[in-house]
Amino acid sequence: MPDAVAARRLARRLREGGRAAAFARRRGARAQNGAALFGAFPGVFFGVFGVLAGACVGVFGIFGALAGACVGVFGIFEALAGACVSVFGLFGALARRCAGVLGALVDALSRASLRAFFPAFFPLSCALYLGAAAPNLAYAAGAAANAPAQAGRPAVAVPGASPPPSVAPPAVPGTTASGPVRVQPARMPFYVATRGTTTIYVLGTLHVGDPADYPAGQPFRAPILAALAASPTLALELSPDELLVSQDDVSKYGVCKRDCLPGLLPEPLWHKLALRLHGNPAALDAIKKMRPWLASLVVETYDSLSAGLQTEYGTEAQLQNVYLKTRGKIVGLETLAQQMRAFTGLTLAQQREMLAQDLVQTPAQNVDDVRALHRLWQVGDADAIAAWQAAKSEKLARDKRISNSIDNRTVYERNRRFVTRMLLLAAPNKPLFVAIGALHLGGPKGVLQLLRQHGFVVEPG
Repeated sequence: MPDAVAARRLARRLREGGRAAAFARRRGARAQNGAALFGAFPGVFFGVFGVLAGACVGVFGIFGALAGACVGVFGIFEALAGACVSVFGLFGALARRCAGVLGALVDALSRASLRAFFPAFFPLSCALYLGAAAPNLAYAAGAAANAPAQAGRPAVAVPGASPPPSVAPPAVPGTTASGPVRVQPARMPFYVATRGTTTIYVLGTLHVGDPADYPAGQPFRAPILAALAASPTLALELSPDELLVSQDDVSKYGVCKRDCLPGLLPEPLWHKLALRLHGNPAALDAIKKMRPWLASLVVETYDSLSAGLQTEYGTEAQLQNVYLKTRGKIVGLETLAQQMRAFTGLTLAQQREMLAQDLVQTPAQNVDDVRALHRLWQVGDADAIAAWQAAKSEKLARDKRISNSIDNRTVYERNRRFVTRMLLLAAPNKPLFVAIGALHLGGPKGVLQLLRQHGFVVEPG
């Protein structure tokens, strides 16, 4: 072959390779944006080529600082894709292979996460959260779905904590010792709100779930899939772009440079928390540097994952996996700053009340609550979920006035903000699909009732 021809071919291949590499980077960034809840997706391909400390283990290395990479980003509130599992099929497969490279390490770490914020957290989304020798960082989880432990609270992953004991979910109809056999997806809270020619589909999400909730052949019921296909816009609590930076804000506003938590709590409350974590010194060391609101989310996350549920089966991760194939637009119902202020703006008394409520019950009782909420979510009745949450809040409240003020700030004010944004996004003959934490939907102050007050007819989907 003439030298000139060979040179031209080589140059063309280099150009094409550059474009392919750039496209791969863009796809990687989009996969991050779409990932459900728990952590940034820092370069899956690097793991394939050997930088195991960066791939599938994020910013914490095998030898050093564990930061919960791939620890989903579903907003501070809502959550999640699995250990380095992006919501894109190609990237999900690569991430799983990458996780396979780490083998037992990933398996050992995958249950060390701490629950959904959020909502949970979110989110957003890997099952890989905690490990040894961690830096003083806390990573937000997910776009505000709700947390199984408390309404409107995201799941978080905290470096330095050991995995909670693995507890298998109780046997339920449709499962066997060898695994789930249910062929139908979970019903989930799903509603259709109409006003004239304007339609808003509303789906209640959970940050964590069970594989049986989303069968491979049909992860959602037919009406939900049809609504997704008909909607040019999917609205989550946080936009994918905001999710990518949420972990930085959680670390900035929720983590101290010193051991601040013992001094921010009454001595009896601190001793109660220390006793709860006495068998996990790494987690105790990490939580000492957190503000009370973040410590509360950590305790809730820990209990949720101890229930045997998995972050990669959070609703948002599964939902985006389906929706992104339609090339629709994904937006947020609130900004990251608004979401953060719901927690950072809590008074010290409110933060103490949050944490105190998490420690009223034993870990086993908290796990039972997580499973109860999961069952209610599977049935799909938003008002039943709201009634359950109200009864639980009544039981756990140490100071009812302060407890009510927390709910107002972290749930009801956000509900009103969600609906205001939904009304701006909704347009005649252009359906809007909304996916938010299931605990935001039902009850007299829930999103569904607020839509009715704006003239919408709301019916189960």
